[in-house]
Amino acid sequence: MKKINLLGYSLSDLEQLMLDMGEKKFRGGQLFKWLYRDHQTEFELMTDFSKELRQKLDEKFEFKSMQLLHSQTSEDGTIKFLFNLDDNLPVETVLIPDFGSERKTVCISSQVGCAVNCGFCATGKMGFSRDLTAGEIIGQLVYLREEFGLDAFSNVVMMGMGEPLANFDNVVKAVELMLAPTGMMLSRKKVTISTSGNSPKIKKLADTGLDICLAISLHAATQEKRVKIMPIAETFGIEKLMQAIRYYSEKSRTQVMFEYIIFDNFNDKMEDVHALAKLVRGLPCKINLLAYNPVEGLDFKRPSEEKMNWFGGQLSPRVPVVTVRKSRGRDIDAACGQLAAKQQLGRKLDV
Repeated sequence: MKKINLLGYSLSDLEQLMLDMGEKKFRGGQLFKWLYRDHQTEFELMTDFSKELRQKLDEKFEFKSMQLLHSQTSEDGTIKFLFNLDDNLPVETVLIPDFGSERKTVCISSQVGCAVNCGFCATGKMGFSRDLTAGEIIGQLVYLREEFGLDAFSNVVMMGMGEPLANFDNVVKAVELMLAPTGMMLSRKKVTISTSGNSPKIKKLADTGLDICLAISLHAATQEKRVKIMPIAETFGIEKLMQAIRYYSEKSRTQVMFEYIIFDNFNDKMEDVHALAKLVRGLPCKINLLAYNPVEGLDFKRPSEEKMNWFGGQLSPRVPVVTVRKSRGRDIDAACGQLAAKQQLGRKLDV
């Protein structure tokens, strides 16, 4: 009989499991600590359980993270992992060290492919296959800690494959596991969800009380330009999006982050500077400027470093905080979804 994988089970799930096994409810809390905090996956070594309970658990259950299919390491230390799911679908995770500090950011996925289909995105070219389960989302983090220890990462961002808010329930459950004081014990300030702009779900996220960081994939500051590159803007216009963002900021009391990818000769003019500054006026926020990472088959072009610095310099006095982020991992299929898209298309991977 195939064992049941407990990866992704919440504290309440494990408490109910123990009750169903005829055990006391608190045993679920003990098991939760062993699995998520102590990273002990061998039931026979869980010393505060009876021998009989350990045998029962070992007969029916397991705690298995992710199956690595392929990895690539950049010259700058960035590592991209390609995992193979149980149904043979690929999903990506990226580990980004920040040299000179203890910060290590991991970018995790929430879906296989993406239905949002932004015009510049490699993941969008894959189409949408399915949502990841809470276990598959949290499993990306479990794998890294198994491989590199408890300090494998300091920050988690859901900016990988997929639209996190389209997989709302599984993403929220995974975040709760990340924040659990007897689980992965991450700080709310260290967890970020990035969305392309689902306004109702942004408000719903605010109402959960998780109060994690929110990042918005903006990339254009006017409805006219945004709808050209992001089909989601047709459904959730920029005015309603900003209303939802302000609601989230006020309710969570957190600073919102705007991701603004600059495409050469599209959203990099002085008029774009003024439009962006006007859009975020009065909102506690940070704007991250990123140079576009070209994707094979797409027409968008990367701006020059001079253009990036000019845009940041013009924007800086007009907004609360602006940073010009350096691209990482450009030598290893850097753009989100590129490695998985190659796998999905059946191309030979470079080993």
